[in-house]
Amino acid sequence: MRAPFSAPVSVHPAGRPTGNASVSHVLPRFTAGMVRTAGDLIAPRGKGAGRLCILSYHRILANPDPLIDGDPDVETFRWQMRLLAECFNVMPLHDAVQAMATERMPPRAVAITFDDGYSSFHDLALPVLMEYGLPATVFVTTGHMQAKGSMWNDMILEAVRRMPPTSLDLREIGLGELPLRTAEQRRRTAQVLTDRCKYMALPERDAFTALLQRHAGVALQQDLMLDDDMLRTLVKHRIEIGGHTVSHPILAKIDDDAARAEIVDNKRVLEAIIGQPLRLFAYPNGKRRADYTAAHVQMLEEAGYSAAFTTETGAATRAHPRFELPRARPWDATPGMFAARLLRWLAGLI
Repeated sequence: MRAPFSAPVSVHPAGRPTGNASVSHVLPRFTAGMVRTAGDLIAPRGKGAGRLCILSYHRILANPDPLIDGDPDVETFRWQMRLLAECFNVMPLHDAVQAMATERMPPRAVAITFDDGYSSFHDLALPVLMEYGLPATVFVTTGHMQAKGSMWNDMILEAVRRMPPTSLDLREIGLGELPLRTAEQRRRTAQVLTDRCKYMALPERDAFTALLQRHAGVALQQDLMLDDDMLRTLVKHRIEIGGHTVSHPILAKIDDDAARAEIVDNKRVLEAIIGQPLRLFAYPNGKRRADYTAAHVQMLEEAGYSAAFTTETGAATRAHPRFELPRARPWDATPGMFAARLLRWLAGLI
């Protein structure tokens, strides 16, 4: 077991850097000032005006990975957090939801979330968040954590990574031959396989990853997820833990009893580890109607959650149901475009 991160932390919900941290070089000083001014005009403080941008991450990478284009490496994540600390008001997610309900949202409000429960949050993201005094919420899937394994999508990536540079013959399941000769071909092949697997029933998903393991010729499981000690360390450093089911199924694709067990068992296990009640939940995949229904919203309320989050794009407002608050992933590769996207979210243009 890896030793938990134990450096001291001071988290300031106002989102300002601590210690000697400097963020002025991420954007020119004048540009950063313009972002703050624009944000104050777009999303001002005051009754009925509260808007909240909720950023959604998964893994943080030690180095860029040609097969993973949706997750930032740690240096990209660092400048993103510097920019947030300089130009926006980063809030604990639960506090932000309450502020939205009571019409006390500060201007330029942002919250940071992570899905699934990767150990890279503990190892790579937490030190950066601590450096800039930024809070975050981690939505944890317990089944992969307890098995010391990896998510099914990471097993797909590992299979594609390990295969020889020719092609993958999946004609037996109707996918034909998928090319693997270049890094871009491997990335596209991994995306095709991920899209195919996403809505499978759990036994079918397991059979699919087992098939890929036979093609790769190596074991695909990796120890990528948080463990109990890491979770307790996160809580000690004021990171909120939220629910994200046991095995990350698409809730709308399983029966109600199985869905309820996924929600309740996940919450029970996490609360036993951290010694605190879970208040927030994120839907796996998170698309309204396709991935969850009104029945699942009711299950969350009955389980004692106070809010839940989708993957619909846009700023969260009081107009959104409390169990269907939107959030989205930050894709932009430059600070200017990253800041502009957040301003557009706050303005309701995305």
